[in-house]
Amino acid sequence: MNQDPGQQNNPTSEPKPVAYDSEGRPLYAAPPSGGEQPQPVYLSRAVEPPKPEISDDVKKRHDESIKAFPDLNLSEAEYVISAVQRHPIGLVAPVLTTVFLLALIASFLFNFSFVMNAFGVFTPPPFGPIFLVGVLLMLLVLVGGYIAIWIYTSNRFFLTNESVIQEIQTSLFTKHEQTVSLINIEDASFEQKGILQTLLNYGSIRLSTEGDETTYRFSYVTNPKQQIATLNNAVEAFKNGRPVIND
Repeated sequence: MNQDPGQQNNPTSEPKPVAYDSEGRPLYAAPPSGGEQPQPVYLSRAVEPPKPEISDDVKKRHDESIKAFPDLNLSEAEYVISAVQRHPIGLVAPVLTTVFLLALIASFLFNFSFVMNAFGVFTPPPFGPIFLVGVLLMLLVLVGGYIAIWIYTSNRFFLTNESVIQEIQTSLFTKHEQTVSLINIEDASFEQKGILQTLLNYGSIRLSTEGDETTYRFSYVTNPKQQIATLNNAVEAFKNGRPVIND
């Protein structure tokens, strides 16, 4: 028995769905017969991506870093591996300058009459106002020396398990911060120049980043060779997805 050609061109069987959406509705490769409209497919994503799990050890290190360095802006799973210290040699210049100026002013006050006679002033002004001015100058010198020392020690360099943070203090009211992700660091090296830096074991470290080829420098670093070794290990571990351990 031959089949009606019309049945071959218009099969009566319903098309089968090729998939189902998240709510169980059928999805078809072509619009179903009977004039039904194609069904749209809705894709949804979470409003907030799931947070990665943080181990107890990382959480403990993070809390300790926040307590030790409350000014640092650390992420939820970030902790400080190394806080790079500046060498005390950088304090020699401001300390010696302060001591010299204080000694000079004090010497002038104690030898006021002799100084006046040496300059041919046989009728010197009253010593009281001169002494007051000298004391004020000594206070200014002390304040200036303290500010110079504070600016020097306020320049800090931190290595975390995710980034490098450099706090730069150039004056009393001028400060900025540079943060570089470990994944962007292309090269890290150190440099020691001269006998003094070699004997006292201090120098400068240099970081260069990928892409924009920006270079970051930090000077007067104590034990720069060890600091660079620690930094390179952290960069390698971070790029390879391994946990960074603080020695």
